Amino acid sequence: MFTGIVQGIATVAEVAERPGLRSLRLALPRGFAAGLAVGASVAVDGTCLTVTALHGEDEAAFDVMQASLALTTLAGLRPGSRVNVERAARDGAEIGGHPLSGHVDAMGVLAQVRRPENNHVLRIALPAPWMRYVFAKGYIAVNGASLTVAQAQREAGGSGWFEVWLIPETLRMTTFGEKAEGDALNIEIERQTQVFVDTVREALDERLGPLRPALEALLRAQGRSLDELAQPLLPR
Repeated sequence: MFTGIVQGIATVAEVAERPGLRSLRLALPRGFAAGLAVGASVAVDGTCLTVTALHGEDEAAFDVMQASLALTTLAGLRPGSRVNVERAARDGAEIGGHPLSGHVDAMGVLAQVRRPENNHVLRIALPAPWMRYVFAKGYIAVNGASLTVAQAQREAGGSGWFEVWLIPETLRMTTFGEKAEGDALNIEIERQTQVFVDTVREALDERLGPLRPALEALLRAQGRSLDELAQPLLPR
């Protein structure tokens, strides 16, 4: 498990392609590797990877399987690429963000960057069906960082976008300040929200039966969706 509080930025030192695998060697932030061992878990841009080898005091190797390459931005990493890193949380660790599994659900696309004074706003486009789990004031993980959704908008077909606001300290500790419009980002949905939304949807399916299409059409005409019905039930 991870906390979603990024502990630093690592740099890709080497990429090696192997049958069915891509091996990454990362130059880690100073002190990050203290006590790190082969077999330990590290979140790399939000993707849980296992340490396969240690090189000196501040470098470690990781293998990435094809399934992870297909679902995440790790397939696009090159020597010199910079990534957010966090070590697995220890028992009793303070959860400064929200609990993360390191299992990326989908890739979003950075649709817009705004820079109001002392802030940095990212608008991220997200495909269906994942937008149904994103609500204003809820949690979401972007490239391994636990963030609060400031605004969310669903579009016809289930896709949409959401915005997160970043303070200077978040920019200092992460790679978000380097991201440009069009860049892909790893997204992990907050699991408790996912469970609540899916539970409500299943309950509606059972109760509405053949009436569901008519209700969905009525809500669409009002610019709403069934997913929004779950929002009042979400934990705060």
